[in-house]
Amino acid sequence: MQPQIILLKEGTDTSQGKAQLISNINACTAVVDAVRTTLGPRGMDKLIHDDKSTTISNDGATIMKLLDIVHPAAKVLVDIAKSQDAEVGDGTTTVVLLAGEFLKEAKPFIEEGVHPQNLIRSFRMAANLAIARIKELAISIERKSLDEKKSLLEKCAATTLSSKLIGGEKEFFAKMVVDAVTSLGEDDRMNMIGIKKVPGGNMRDSFLVKGVAFKKTFSYAGFEQQPKKFHNPKILLLNVELELKSEKENAEIRLSDPAQYQSIVDAEWNIIYDKLDKCVKCGAKIILSRLAIGDLGTQYFADRDVFCAGRVAEEDLQRVASATGASVQTSVNNIVPEVLGQCEIFEEKQVGNERFNIFNGCPSGETATIVLRGGADQFIEEAERSLHDAIMIVRRALKNSAVVAGGGAIDMELSKYLRQHSRTIAGKSQLFINSYAKALEVIPRQLCDNAGFDATDILNKLRQKHAMSKGEGALFGVDINNGGIVDTFNNFVWEPSLVKINAINAATEATCLILSVDETIRNPKSESAQGEGAAAAMAGRGRGGLRGRGRGMRRR
Repeated sequence: MQPQIILLKEGTDTSQGKAQLISNINACTAVVDAVRTTLGPRGMDKLIHDDKSTTISNDGATIMKLLDIVHPAAKVLVDIAKSQDAEVGDGTTTVVLLAGEFLKEAKPFIEEGVHPQNLIRSFRMAANLAIARIKELAISIERKSLDEKKSLLEKCAATTLSSKLIGGEKEFFAKMVVDAVTSLGEDDRMNMIGIKKVPGGNMRDSFLVKGVAFKKTFSYAGFEQQPKKFHNPKILLLNVELELKSEKENAEIRLSDPAQYQSIVDAEWNIIYDKLDKCVKCGAKIILSRLAIGDLGTQYFADRDVFCAGRVAEEDLQRVASATGASVQTSVNNIVPEVLGQCEIFEEKQVGNERFNIFNGCPSGETATIVLRGGADQFIEEAERSLHDAIMIVRRALKNSAVVAGGGAIDMELSKYLRQHSRTIAGKSQLFINSYAKALEVIPRQLCDNAGFDATDILNKLRQKHAMSKGEGALFGVDINNGGIVDTFNNFVWEPSLVKINAINAATEATCLILSVDETIRNPKSESAQGEGAAAAMAGRGRGGLRGRGRGMRRR
C-alpha cells in the first residue's frame, strides 16, 4: 500500500468538486433571497438591528454591508454591491439579483456535469453582446439645452427615488437633488454636497441651501451679543486657537520678585489681544476657526459686531472655503484681502431644535447643502441614503449623458435579443446563452412580485410586445401604478445606461468567479495546540518566579 501523503496542516478542512460548487451557488441564492423583495417602487424595507443601532433600509449595498455574511463565496455578492454603489450609486439590489439569477440558471448545467469553463465562456460572451446592445438602445441627451437637461435629470432622479422610502415625495426631492448637483458646476466631488439631518417637522420642510449650512458650534459667553445677520460680509477662515491656554511645553520660570509674575500674565494677555486685534483689523465680519475660540475672543468680537464660531468641522470649513473663495489661514499675521471670502447673505436661523449658520449667495457656488427634516432618526438616515443614490445618479447622467428605459424594459429587450442571437450559434453555447437571457427576466418578474401583480401574465405580455419585428415594443416595461405594461420611456421612467452596463458587468464577473471555484480550503488554527502552548508558558513563568523569591530570602 502507498503511504498517505499529508500536505496540509492537521485540522484543515477541504471540500472540492461538483458538490462544493453547488454548495457555493446555494449560499449565494440564500443571500439574494434576503434582498430580493427590496427591488422597485413597491419594494419592502428591511429592519436590521444589532446591540448598538437599528437600521431600516431598502438600499441593496447598505443591507449587504449590515448582514455581516460569513460564507466566503457569498461575500463576493457583498463586494459587487459595494462596487456598484461606489461606481454608479444606484442599482445595488439589481446587481445582486442578477448575479444570483445567473448562478441559479447555471446550477442545473453543473449538476448534469457541464464543465464550468464552458459556462463562463458563454456568459462572458452574452454579457459583451448585452452591453453592446445597451449602447445601441441608449438615447443621448448631450446636445440639449440646460432646461431640457434639467428636466431629464429630474426624471432620472425621480426613477431612483421611487423605490426608496421617500418615494412619495420624489418630485420634490428630485428637483432639489438636480439643483444641488448642477450648482456645483464642473466640480463633482461628493463631499461638496453636504446633507444635514434635523429630526422633527415634515419631509417637505427640507430645504436646499445654494451655499453652506452647518449646525451652530459650541459657543462661549458673549455669543448672543453678536449680530446674527450680515449682507456681503468678508469671511476669515482660521486654523488657529484664539483662547488663553496653559503653556504646551513644560516651561519653568523662576521669579525673585512677585511683581515679575504680573508681567508674565500681561504678556500672555497681550499676545491673545494682539491676535484678536489683527483678526478685526483685516475687515472680516465672520471669523470661523477649526480650533476653539474662547470666551475672551467671543466677547471681544461681540463688542466689535463681528460673528465668530470655533470648532467648525473640517469638512464644513473646506466647503465654506470652496463656496466663498476664502483660504484657511494658520496664522493671523499678515492677513491680505485676497485670502478673505465673501457671500451675499449670512444668517443664523432656527431649524427645528437646532440653530444653523447659513451662507447664501456664494460667488464660487461650488457647493450646496441639503437640510433634511423628518420624524424618526431611522427615517432621516434612510432618506439620506436615498438622496445619496439620487445625487450619484444625477452626477453620472451629467457625465455620461445617455439614458435607457427603466421598469424592466431594457432587461426584456436584452433577453429577447440574446434569445434570438443564441439560435444562430451551434453547440452547447446556444443553451447557455439562452439561460443567461432567461436570467435577465428576473428584474421585471421581481418588480411584478413585489407590487403584488401576476408576474406570469405581465411577462407574457412583455415578451409578446418585445417580439414585434419592427422593435416598437423595445421601450415597454412593467406599469407599477396600474398593473400591466406601459411604454416606460414615454412615462419618464428613465435610468442612465451606465447603471445597467455596470450591473451586468459586475454580476457576470461575480458569477464567473464563483463558477470557477472548485475547491475550498479552510485552515483553522488548532485551538488545542494554542491552549497547550499558553499553559506551558504560564507554568514556566510561575516556576521561575518561585525560584527567584527563594534565592532572595535571608538565611536564618
